[in-house]
Amino acid sequence: MTGRPHFNIDWDKVDKLCAIQCTGEEIAGVLGCDYDTLSNAIWREKELSFSEYFAQKASHGKMSLRRTQYTAAMDGNPTMLVWLGKNWLGQTDKMETAISSLPPIEIGLYEAE
Repeated sequence: MTGRPHFNIDWDKVDKLCAIQCTGEEIAGVLGCDYDTLSNAIWREKELSFSEYFAQKASHGKMSLRRTQYTAAMDGNPTMLVWLGKNWLGQTDKMETAISSLPPIEIGLYEAE
């Protein structure tokens, strides 16, 4: 079978770009190929659709980001401590106040002079 040679894919680069949440079109642009070329190569060499492959590789980037956020918080970064407390622990800095009693409202009729 003759035909056009397959485009050489730098899989390490693709994996790193997926990890930082690049789109398929962006990854193809960095590689210098068309998205369809990238998608076909993933199917041919990895037996996965682009979305399946991307989901696998993107999860590594999310885990790394989560690890870095946690480390920053544990190292005492106050912003990250507050953010993780609110998002992971459901903490809030909203003050809830209750009014125990209100003075009565006086309504009167006044005649015009």
